[in-house]
Amino acid sequence: MSEDLKGKVALITGANKGIGYEIARQLGSRGATVLIASRDIGRGEEAANKLRLNQIDARSVQLDVIDQKTINSTSEQIESEFGKLDILVNNAGIISEGDRLPPSQVDIETLRHTYETNVFGVFAVTKALLPLLKKSKAGRIVNLSSGLGRVIN
Repeated sequence: MSEDLKGKVALITGANKGIGYEIARQLGSRGATVLIASRDIGRGEEAANKLRLNQIDARSVQLDVIDQKTINSTSEQIESEFGKLDILVNNAGIISEGDRLPPSQVDIETLRHTYETNVFGVFAVTKALLPLLKKSKAGRIVNLSSGLGRVIN
């Protein structure tokens, strides 16, 4: 039996499409208020509108995991509106063309941008939202990765 998430607030990064959107849909269908975090507020609002058509309490927030200003703004918005965060899903990530090249052909800027998003972005978002998660009775953090996120020998 699925846990009822009524009254819970969940923020999902990169939730305007793909796995993030599906996570938001499933959490929302179980009663959670889902915050669709995306770099592009228009795409986030489109996703939230689709979810609202299915009676899901979905709201769009602009959050770019490599832009501390948007991270802080999102944290302040959640604090003001809900006073807590129950679930943080770190889903946002990128795969660039350089990620498909042999390491000897990847330029340093591509590697920097990938790490900035996929590693430091997770840390920055988690650090900023941790005080709100601590205000929840049972705050949860879920970090997603892919097969590309592991070392293969």
